[in-house]
Amino acid sequence: MAATDYYKALGVPEGASAGDIKKAYRKLARQFHPDANPGDPVAEDRFKEISAAYQVLSDPEKRRQYDQMRRFGTGMGGFGTGAPGGQPGGWQRIDLEDFGGLGGLGGLGDLFASIFGGGAARTRGPAASQRRSGPDRHVTVGVSFPVAARGGQISVTLPLEAECPECKGSGAEPGTSAEPCPQCSGTGQISLVQGGFSVQRPCPRCYGRGVLIKNPCRECGGDGSVTRRRRVKVRIPAGIEDGEKIRLRGKGEPGVSGGPPGDLYLSIQIKPDRFFRRDGLDIHCTVPISAVQAMLGTRIRVRTVHDKKVELAIPAGTQGGTRFKLKGQGITKSGKTGDQFVEITITVPEELSDEERAMVEELGQRSSFKE
Repeated sequence: MAATDYYKALGVPEGASAGDIKKAYRKLARQFHPDANPGDPVAEDRFKEISAAYQVLSDPEKRRQYDQMRRFGTGMGGFGTGAPGGQPGGWQRIDLEDFGGLGGLGGLGDLFASIFGGGAARTRGPAASQRRSGPDRHVTVGVSFPVAARGGQISVTLPLEAECPECKGSGAEPGTSAEPCPQCSGTGQISLVQGGFSVQRPCPRCYGRGVLIKNPCRECGGDGSVTRRRRVKVRIPAGIEDGEKIRLRGKGEPGVSGGPPGDLYLSIQIKPDRFFRRDGLDIHCTVPISAVQAMLGTRIRVRTVHDKKVELAIPAGTQGGTRFKLKGQGITKSGKTGDQFVEITITVPEELSDEERAMVEELGQRSSFKE
């Protein structure tokens, strides 16, 4: 049987994101689903092919192993190309003896056995639980500079996985049911015995689910979950740094076979601010004043990250570049509070009226303003 390139089967490049893979699969699944093409064996075979491709490429660990196999150039049939009674796409068993005795630590056969769970395998007992926690989800979230500095609550809308409303998470088309996997006796795991050691591996036939779905749900393609936009409230701690992560327990992807959901990790990306700059716990800003204010002195109100304004006295004769400190107006974190530093710049008008020009020229003639 010719090997199938799963990336080509879904029409995506090797570096495709998980979202692009899911999008491509769902488009093709709707196009070639047996219900949409009754009596068409070509469409049925194509549906099996894309289903098998998606089951591998949508799982990070299986995808890594599959990419490793492709680099060895041994073909792509080992991840599901049509064996009776399997998942859509099935599972083509690899005769590991064909790869043994090639040198190294037991030849490539040992490597393939560790990757695909083949070799001298025996099934675990049927009492093993199939409940598995859902995978964690990692998302980058933008936070404004003031909120990151003082802390607060924000709401973000994220595309997250949720239980499929059609199949209720079973993955099977409504009106049908999944069947226990005969290879692992419904446990989802097999024991790989090598060199006196027993290593547990996900069952290669059911991909660790413990069941075989002959009629995948049209809505979710057999995943048991669909992508939905969810609004999540997030508490941002004061003084959080750019790149820090916030963990929301139980807000990740749905679990398998009734297992608990994974966690949601939010990587914080602090948006640049036009006024504030941060240096540790200290805040820096620049405030312009006029030349007259600098010469005569003035009082200005300066905005802080604490959503208020503080009055600052500018003495007469202040030079451009002078810095003033607003004590305790910086960031508070771990019991320590920084300061806010205000740098003064002096602005000069680009145009003057005739009267203003005359006054400046007269001022310039006085001895204190001469070079």
